[in-house]
Amino acid sequence: MLDLLKKRFGYDQFRPLQAEIIASVLERRDTLVLMPTGGGKSLCYQLPALRFDGLTLVISPLVALMKDQVDTLKANGIAAEFINSSLTYPELNNVRRRVRRNTAKILYVAPERLTLPGFMNFLAELTVSLVAVDEAHCISMWGHEFRPDYRNLVTLRHALPGVPCIALTATATEQVRRDIAEQLELTQPQEFVASFNRANLTYSVRPKRNSVDALTDLLDEYRGESCIVYCFSRKSTQDLATALCERGLSALPYHAGLDTTVRSQTQERFIRDEVPIIVATIAFGMGIDKPDVRLVVHYDLPKSLEGYYQETGRAGRDGLPSECALFYSYGDKVKQDFFIDQIEDPAEQRNARDKLARVIDFCDLQTCRRKYLLAYFGEDWHQDNCGGCDACLTPREEFDATVIAQKILSAIVRTGERFGIAHVSRVLRGANTKRIRELRHDRLSVHGIVDDFSDSEIKEVAGLLQAEGLLRKNSREYAGLSLTSAGRTFLKNREDLTLTRAKQAEPAPHTTSDSDPAQVWRRRDTPPLADEQGDIAVDAALFEKLRELRRKLAAERNVPPYVIFGDVTLRQMAAYLPQSREGLSHVSGVGAAKLERWGEAFLEVVRSYADEQGLVERPVPGTRRSRESQGSKVSRKGSTYTATKQLLEQGQSITEVAAERGLSLRTVVSHIEKLVADGEDVDLGPLLPSSDRLEAIQHALARSGTTVLAPVKAMLSKDYTYEEIRLVRAFMHQSH
Repeated sequence: MLDLLKKRFGYDQFRPLQAEIIASVLERRDTLVLMPTGGGKSLCYQLPALRFDGLTLVISPLVALMKDQVDTLKANGIAAEFINSSLTYPELNNVRRRVRRNTAKILYVAPERLTLPGFMNFLAELTVSLVAVDEAHCISMWGHEFRPDYRNLVTLRHALPGVPCIALTATATEQVRRDIAEQLELTQPQEFVASFNRANLTYSVRPKRNSVDALTDLLDEYRGESCIVYCFSRKSTQDLATALCERGLSALPYHAGLDTTVRSQTQERFIRDEVPIIVATIAFGMGIDKPDVRLVVHYDLPKSLEGYYQETGRAGRDGLPSECALFYSYGDKVKQDFFIDQIEDPAEQRNARDKLARVIDFCDLQTCRRKYLLAYFGEDWHQDNCGGCDACLTPREEFDATVIAQKILSAIVRTGERFGIAHVSRVLRGANTKRIRELRHDRLSVHGIVDDFSDSEIKEVAGLLQAEGLLRKNSREYAGLSLTSAGRTFLKNREDLTLTRAKQAEPAPHTTSDSDPAQVWRRRDTPPLADEQGDIAVDAALFEKLRELRRKLAAERNVPPYVIFGDVTLRQMAAYLPQSREGLSHVSGVGAAKLERWGEAFLEVVRSYADEQGLVERPVPGTRRSRESQGSKVSRKGSTYTATKQLLEQGQSITEVAAERGLSLRTVVSHIEKLVADGEDVDLGPLLPSSDRLEAIQHALARSGTTVLAPVKAMLSKDYTYEEIRLVRAFMHQSH
């Protein structure tokens, strides 16, 4: 299966749980998979499909996604088709014809097809080896996206007795998982639950002040990258998209009120990298498989942590570092409360309030947001610092909280332990509002006793007191605070208290104490790739050249750019500079079909850039080739460099070596450079150009004062090649 994984998909190893899930499917066992977005669910049925004799039938509710998945499979040399409402009648007949001829291994269909007798008759003609149910939570009334059409899947199971089924979902509670197994009549299913942790995502909550400007600044840092901004209403979606465009950003709105054609075109433009920013309601995102979304922003408060988790899960599906930012203000909570009040069913209303309360708790946290999010889904996080949220990344400092804690706790007691921190803070700071006067809280001894802490700082300390176990919320539905027994003991005994808070930055002349704390920790730079010998920098200029080639090839084939190669693959090309088909085959995501179809085009860009910059190929870590080339010497038995050296020692020219080994001249010269750099004894004399050309190149290298080759070549006439210059440079290095 590892060989098949590399040949078809270009990957050297499985992600967590993939191997075990695939083994279960190959044993023809019913299987239930809970794996977060970006975890690699699709591979769990796509790879086994290649081993089964018959067809793998995939049920998916995401009509817009099917074509992309089929395009991606075809790009990897895998025969796949889809049937849904987007096909014309002639197109549908053509697909059926190909499937009947057994030329397709995987067929995607929408669940509503199962209600059509004609389709079930068509299935009866086929040999189905596996049924895969994607977004399986849609079958459960307890799930957050129940779809009645999914109930027809039990008919499919009855029509295909003995055919194993794999059900997959990214978000499902234990109750939903049980319901999935029951509704699909899974027989003693193997159940796999992956971690909910998305290690490549960074979470932050930002104050919603001057929010359009703050959002513009954030999006500016991601220029050229794909970003999604979620809003609460259709109107705010339209207004915000317009505001961003007025500030020089390219953004389009997306919501259910737009014409179907407009929505489809907007989604298509985003998928194809023609527009980088989509401002959307939560209607956007389910039908896309775009792996390179680098930023997801919740401009308004999400209704639930389930929704927040699913929406942030659309960032960084390729595993590269990506960011999730949430803008929060109390006003957004009031807005959500208004709509919750309109819910007529009391139980449903309580449930909505409880879910919103958990979101507010998440926003008010002074401790690790990742730990809280994972705990919500029943997963323990034992690390003290996740290294991937604003709370953990913000530098912290200890401070004496004894006095301010006593004042906050006293004010909570004096006001009756039934108000939220917003009201308590106003009392402490001496506000003279109508509400405070009506409650006669302006006559309390705690009224106006705090003048050295801002409103936001009081709220921060209150959050720390909750984390310390001195305060608690009275209920999930309302924000009223009360003291715990530990809090009463602290207040009674006048104990000392030291807490940690975000380190107070020195105020700049143009900032205030309410400046965005996220600026303290934000780390926008993309980290380098790591190999066994240390970090390897990704060449940003080469990466952009490769992205441009990818866009061109994708446009020619009318497919999204990521169908050609993902960002991970391009980053490895721009880091390791493969010079040959062999070298490119070691890059993650380069399978046999893609190597054959697009390998030379990408190699040409890499070779040209490497020549201009005087760069050489680096071995990709984790491969046989890289292991051969490790160490201070490259002349290990079996090394590709050793093979080149041996042929040169036999008196062959560079051209002859290249022909015998099936390599380019560039690659052979890069081998020679590596051998010389590692101190190997290589006789370069017979390989050098004539004495007059040698002297001219040496003179140009000396004058340029750089190791970059483009300026050197510019000093010489056009008939000088980069290979000649690189050989002379190696000779000069050897002579010294």
